[in-house]
Amino acid sequence: MAEDQIRYDILAQEALRGVMRKVLAEVARTGLPGNHHFFITFMTGAPGVRISSRLHERYPEQMTIVIQFQYWDLKVTDTGFEVGLSFSDVPEKLEIPFSAVRGFYDPSVNFELEFEVKAEAAAAPEEVAAKPEPIAVVKPAERKPATKKKADATEKEAVEEPAHGKGADVVSLDAFRKK
Repeated sequence: MAEDQIRYDILAQEALRGVMRKVLAEVARTGLPGNHHFFITFMTGAPGVRISSRLHERYPEQMTIVIQFQYWDLKVTDTGFEVGLSFSDVPEKLEIPFSAVRGFYDPSVNFELEFEVKAEAAAAPEEVAAKPEPIAVVKPAERKPATKKKADATEKEAVEEPAHGKGADVVSLDAFRKK
């Protein structure tokens, strides 16, 4: 097989990240349309990721956030996005470069993008392989008034807790797909 000197793999990843960037930018401008919402999985140790030490301690490798009913200050740039969410009733600001994102999923239309995150950009590969970390699934707390409101009084914050004992439960995005 010939060597790929054009690097189609990198070009395809960049193009797909552009889809995510464009969708998030539109949502930042107009709010979420219809039933659309997003599960975004990212590497917490990747360069440029800014989360509180409390969240980084709890999710040292990766976590998944849900942008759905309650979020605020969603801002999108060419290189990443920032969003306000609440974790256990504590408001947090997260800054996430697109290069740290591993997955983007909109379960309302069963649309999913998966990205490669370079091991050196996230964590030492041997650490990742030795101890898998759980993915946190978080429903944020309050939404900025300027965005479209969807109120659901019965909706509670959902966080997948790490398993107790030797191992950890890893929640796959497949768990949230429509069957």
